[in-house]
Amino acid sequence: VQLVESGGSLVQPGGSLTLSCAGSGFTSDYSSIAWFRQTPGQEREGVSCIRGSDRSRYYTNSVKGRFTVYDFRDGAKNTIFLEMNSLRPEDTAVYYCAAGSRLACSGKRLSRDDFATWGHGTQVTVSS
Repeated sequence: VQLVESGGSLVQPGGSLTLSCAGSGFTSDYSSIAWFRQTPGQEREGVSCIRGSDRSRYYTNSVKGRFTVYDFRDGAKNTIFLEMNSLRPEDTAVYYCAAGSRLACSGKRLSRDDFATWGHGTQVTVSS
């Protein structure tokens, strides 16, 4: 399994941005894909996830109503998107996508220990 993030950029507060996580090497019914974010000196925080089998989704409280996770399947390739609206300066971070088991995305707080494969991250900066 390989994951590559893209779409990070500088955006003004209140603006929108959509991140992409291109995945290869896993089946069309992937287990779970999550988005985490990290700022210098802080723990990596779970933001959202989507489960392949039933498209169930999870969002951490701080992004509920502002972020949306969804996927697009094209044969053996999957792309997971994180649409981010009403961005705030506190959303500034490096965003990572990660692949884990089906149980890793089950409506509970995300744990990085449940995700074995990671992308290299993409920088999102929210600033005027």
